[in-house]
Amino acid sequence: MKLQDFIRSVIDLPQDAMAAIQQAFTKIEVPKGSKILRQGQTCKKLFYLEKGLGRSYYYNEKGKDVTVWFFSDDNIMVSVESFFQQKPSLYDMEMLENSTLHYITYQDLQNLFDQYHSIERFGRLLAIQLLTDVVEKLNAIQFQTAKERYHFLIQKYPDIAYRAPLGHIASYLGITQETLSRIRAEI
Repeated sequence: MKLQDFIRSVIDLPQDAMAAIQQAFTKIEVPKGSKILRQGQTCKKLFYLEKGLGRSYYYNEKGKDVTVWFFSDDNIMVSVESFFQQKPSLYDMEMLENSTLHYITYQDLQNLFDQYHSIERFGRLLAIQLLTDVVEKLNAIQFQTAKERYHFLIQKYPDIAYRAPLGHIASYLGITQETLSRIRAEI
């Protein structure tokens, strides 16, 4: 899906607003393993992930990295609280595949919000979508079994099981890699 198609999936912008927001995004190719944000940095860019796979993660008290979120094709990739509140991120963000990204800076997006009511509405609808995704994941962690969380992951990211390392998937689900292997064997 192209950037304009993604935007249209959120809101149908007038032509002038669509042209302005598309012009404000910059397209980049990012190799596998690239970190696009480090813990402690303020997230200054909101990314649209046209093609590829990324994740956000942190290191726990034992020094093990814990995957918090996956980002896949045709989705927004951002440290939500860092970007929207312009405060240091608690997470690192890295690419798990060679990826095609489009980004807009925080300041450019704010300028567009000031200029175009329809783009401000796009931002609000996008924020609601991101908030809903966070709440769905929180509910899954709090109220679902490990097997149900795996099904939730596969429903949300259908091809993740084939694209992401099992260790990252297990940490995202809050289970051990052995438990994940048992769940996958049962399915």
